[in-house]
Amino acid sequence: MKLILFDVDGTLTEPRKVVQKEMIDCLVKLKQRPDIDIGFVGGSDLEKQIEQLKEENFHLFDWRFSENGLMAYKNETCIFKGSFVDELGEKHFKKLVSICLSVMSNTDCPVKRGTFIEYRTGMINICPVGRQCTQKERDEFYEYDIKNKTREKMISIIKNQWEDYISQETCEITPIKFSIGGQISADVFPEGWDKTFCLKFVEKLYDEIHFFGDKTMKGGNDYEIYNDNRVMGHHVSKYQDTIDILTKMF
Repeated sequence: MKLILFDVDGTLTEPRKVVQKEMIDCLVKLKQRPDIDIGFVGGSDLEKQIEQLKEENFHLFDWRFSENGLMAYKNETCIFKGSFVDELGEKHFKKLVSICLSVMSNTDCPVKRGTFIEYRTGMINICPVGRQCTQKERDEFYEYDIKNKTREKMISIIKNQWEDYISQETCEITPIKFSIGGQISADVFPEGWDKTFCLKFVEKLYDEIHFFGDKTMKGGNDYEIYNDNRVMGHHVSKYQDTIDILTKMF
């Protein structure tokens, strides 16, 4: 039995856009195989995944992992829910948020809009341009970020300030990680709570696990699971690549 796991943005859909019919048609054909189960694992919360994949298509997915698997569903049943605040503690979580906001306030971008931090159950999403930007502004920031490495530099500064903070604390604090995802933001979460987290629910159930993702470079939010030895990784740059590889494989 095989499990095929997909990232969402840039793998099943264009970034933050709705899934196309040709992608759904491909998944429908894949779902007809009796030896294959299908799932998705993304950093976004379930609400955003529903917006992109459409609720009427959710029956295609045997496994649904939101927030890297910190919200884990087997079909319609929630089987796990993890909390970043509980893991880090309110005092340290507040400090982390304050550092992120301070650094982003001094991060130059072509424009700045609203919602610079989005709280999710198992992580926070930090966005220097603001998640309320338009699609045009999103695309412009992405091109700006490619040239200027804005998110990479921002993360480096946050890391340094966070390390300064924890060096002054006497208690042990859960290590945190950062990963760049999508076009405009980065995820912050406890170490080990990257996309490999979802594998704990499925690794003993399948003979093979395949993963398709676009942010597979070091620092990208697909990097850890793409390189995990429990997984056969497939790099794509757009959802059309996913269709091409699936057509050749199956």
